[in-house]
Amino acid sequence: MEAVYRPEFEAALRMFAQASGRMIAQGFEAPILVGGGSVEFFSASALTTGDFDVATARQEEFETALRSLGFVKPSGPGRATRGWIHPDLALGFEVVSRTLLGGLADRERVMLVDFGEDGVANIIAVEDIIADRMGQFASGTAPEMRDQASLLLRLHTNVDRAYLDRRVREETVGDYGIDDIAEADPI
Repeated sequence: MEAVYRPEFEAALRMFAQASGRMIAQGFEAPILVGGGSVEFFSASALTTGDFDVATARQEEFETALRSLGFVKPSGPGRATRGWIHPDLALGFEVVSRTLLGGLADRERVMLVDFGEDGVANIIAVEDIIADRMGQFASGTAPEMRDQASLLLRLHTNVDRAYLDRRVREETVGDYGIDDIAEADPI
C-alpha cells in the first residue's frame, strides 16, 4: 500500500480482503467497501471511521466469511449492533446495502486494491463516495459530509470530473454539482 494508514485500519482492510477472497472462492461476487471505510481509505486516514460499511448481495455468505476470520456479533445490554466486530480490531463490519449505491454507481469504476497474500479488496470509486457524501449533505441531516466530499476532491485531483458532476447531481436530485463541493470549508 502506498499511503500510510493507521495500523488497525490497515489490519481491517486486510481482513476485508481475506473475507472477499473466501467469497470469490465460493463463486460469489466480492463485496465492496463503501461509507466511512472508503473515506478513510481515500483520505489516507486523515478522516477515520469506526466501521466498515459493505455492499453485497450475499450478506449471509459475507458474514460466514467474517465468522471464519474470528469476527463476533456483540450482544448483551448496551451492545446491540447489526454489525460484526473482530476482538483484535477497534472496527466493526456491517452490510448496509445489497447493491452499490442503489445501482447508480458504475461497478466498472470500483477500485481493486491488492493486499498480496491477504487478497484483493473492492472499494467504491472515489467519485462515487464523494457523490454519496454530497447526497447525505443534501438530505439536511449530515452537514459535515460536504466537508468530507471537499477534502476527498482536494486529495484526488485526477477524478473524472464529468462523471463526478453527474453522480453528485443524481445523489442530490439536481440540487448540487461538482462546483458546490469546492465551496465547503476545509477539514
